[in-house]
Amino acid sequence: MPTSSEPKLIAGNANPTLARAIARRMSMHRGVSVGLVDARVERFNDQEIFVEVYENVRGEDMFVIQPTSNPANDNLMELLIMADALRRSSAARITAVIPYFGYARQDRRTKARTPITAKLIANMIVESGIERVLTMDLHAAQIQGFFDIPVDNLYASPVFALDIRNAFRGRMDDLMVVSPDVGGVGRARELAQRIGVPLSIVDKRREKAGEVAEMTVIGEVAGKTCLIVDDICDTAGTLCKAADTLMQAGATEVHAYITHGVLSGPAVERIGNSSMKSLVVTDSIEPAGPVRACPNIRIVPTAPMFAQAILNIWNGTSVSSLFDPKALGPIYEGLYEDA
Repeated sequence: MPTSSEPKLIAGNANPTLARAIARRMSMHRGVSVGLVDARVERFNDQEIFVEVYENVRGEDMFVIQPTSNPANDNLMELLIMADALRRSSAARITAVIPYFGYARQDRRTKARTPITAKLIANMIVESGIERVLTMDLHAAQIQGFFDIPVDNLYASPVFALDIRNAFRGRMDDLMVVSPDVGGVGRARELAQRIGVPLSIVDKRREKAGEVAEMTVIGEVAGKTCLIVDDICDTAGTLCKAADTLMQAGATEVHAYITHGVLSGPAVERIGNSSMKSLVVTDSIEPAGPVRACPNIRIVPTAPMFAQAILNIWNGTSVSSLFDPKALGPIYEGLYEDA
């Protein structure tokens, strides 16, 4: 059993801003100070990663906050090495809080002689001594089955629903949720049902990997304010082309709600020059300077949800209760008044 009366958090270098925000929210919930465990995570000259934990963690319930975003390999190794350091320091339980799970797009063999890297990463996480994973919007639900340990997968859609009701107050009847491809229909449908609006689909066909040859809108979007919903935006090529296609089909405005803003390469420039009025992403990945500076990109916080999920895991209570807007609403009180 833990020797402390509070859960203990430790963070790598992937998203320290989110880690500190989670600690602040937990302090508010608990009424006591919850800080990050004092540790150093640094690199030798040859880029080997070294971790040293300065506080006693024997018998503690540890939560390692570390998305495996770009640079994915470095951040993944930080997570594994931190877990090993905690296990060898006799931590009672180690939970990996991975807001963005890298390599999730490699969840199946798409052609001959290719890997299923998401399964390999799951094996590495389990072997490092991690006993539970807390993540958000896995790219493919079956990745939970790649692990031989419990995996709690949170969803951004309840937070997006709160934001949409606040941002589009008085205009809800004009909204339509759009899936940018057939594979994301389930995610888009779930959000559409939450906010009570219709659903449309953009069907895309690829000539070759990375190139979209043709897009067709399935559904009547003329006169609608369209909300494109997806889990990952990388280079934003497909997203911006989908927005153009919707505008050509008669949509009055196009906005996008994306869980994980990878936003690599020309993504920010494309979004800034696109026909989209706004792109909303979560802070599961640390936003770079150009992302924060882009006037039509907005960031919604996930710290309130992750803080409550960590407390629920620590207390042994339900994490799935956070899927209910009645439970999530009070957690975001003050951010979305009367939404």
